[in-house]
Amino acid sequence: MANHSFCFYSFFFFGIIFARYFLIAGGAYLLFYSVLGKSLAKKSLHLKPPLSQLIWKDVELSILSAVVFALCAAFIISVYDLGVTLLYSDPFKYGLWYLVVSFLAILVLQDTYFYFIHRIFHHRLLFRWMHSGHHISREPTPWSSFAFDLPEAIVQSFFLVSVVFIVPLHFITLIALLMTMTIWSVLNHLGFELFPSSFKSHWFGKWFIGSTHHSIHHRKYTVHYGLYFTLWDKLLGTQDPNYENEFHV
Repeated sequence: MANHSFCFYSFFFFGIIFARYFLIAGGAYLLFYSVLGKSLAKKSLHLKPPLSQLIWKDVELSILSAVVFALCAAFIISVYDLGVTLLYSDPFKYGLWYLVVSFLAILVLQDTYFYFIHRIFHHRLLFRWMHSGHHISREPTPWSSFAFDLPEAIVQSFFLVSVVFIVPLHFITLIALLMTMTIWSVLNHLGFELFPSSFKSHWFGKWFIGSTHHSIHHRKYTVHYGLYFTLWDKLLGTQDPNYENEFHV
């Protein structure tokens, strides 16, 4: 990989992250709120239409978050150029099976990290300055998926900055993780439940977080802190006991 300055990497990754956000979140918003909005009205999870000024606030916070994540990405690549991370480019270095195993392992680790920091963010002494920006709209949209206050964005980014020094990861695995995180977060904040109400009692719906599950979090604040899985919510008593009976669509 060619060596470039930290400034070059920062602008380069900001462009990628910014474009990814607008393409995925913006594309989902255009599709579900404009093109398919009327035909999917019965599947909406919103109690009232999202306010445009709050959507703009989400976008502003998301741009700020993109700056933080771009700086972290620039740092990772800069230290990779120095050979001090465990990132690697040869897919056969640990075997092709390791690409899948490491991807799944990082999903579990990230979900665990996210659950505990997310729950901490909701502490009454921290919420106002660490996490309130993400909850500025109680009716989340795809634009909300990346909207973090500055302190939260820094803490969120710490996971990926740390993990490249702890777990050997191929660049393909890292990119797949970032795309999964982005798409999953957009789906969680979609504001529409694409599956039938019976999905919540299906084995997949019981263990994986989706739009309905996360919408309840934005309404109640004290439940549903996970990112991908419901495991920690169930183990630590933060799963809404009425989850399977709420928000029927």
